Amino acid sequence: MPSSHLHPAVRPATAADRAAVERLWLMFRHDMSEFGGQLPNSDGTFRSERLHSAFHDPGWAAYLITSAERPAGLAFVRGLSGPVRVLNSFFVVRGARRSGVGLRAVREVVARHPGPWEVAFQDANAGAVAFWRRVATELAGTGWTEERRAVPDRPDLAPDVWISFQAGGPARVRTGPPPNARGRNPRAWW
Repeated sequence: MPSSHLHPAVRPATAADRAAVERLWLMFRHDMSEFGGQLPNSDGTFRSERLHSAFHDPGWAAYLITSAERPAGLAFVRGLSGPVRVLNSFFVVRGARRSGVGLRAVREVVARHPGPWEVAFQDANAGAVAFWRRVATELAGTGWTEERRAVPDRPDLAPDVWISFQAGGPARVRTGPPPNARGRNPRAWW
């Protein structure tokens, strides 16, 4: 199916979606292994505590992204019971990338939870760098910030890049340089 015909739908993932979300999670973690050097567990899976939390922990939400009624990605949100929502994990299958599916899916997820948001990724993932800066600009105009934060308990990794913005309320004033003036130290986590 040509990517121009992809129309995503985003819905809360249910217990019935668990198997599909687990498979998407494996694809996501496989993609991300490039940026942190992680290898799968001995059974071929990757760490899955975020997957478990998204389905079971209060303050978390799991979303399934579909296109033409087929799984196209996932989004895990945490911090729903706190002051800041965090797009903890976000993934779109390669066949749906660069088609607008990701941007439309993020818009829909964020619209469900107005307020302050944060998204983390790695500078080394050039695709994520461009995508998340575009998302922030689309959702918040110039009212977003970007900063680097050390990865907890992983001094061997480069800092994560965190983008913060306000959704569904007054925009925050960005204090950093304009998006096109930022350095491109490439590593990602989306």
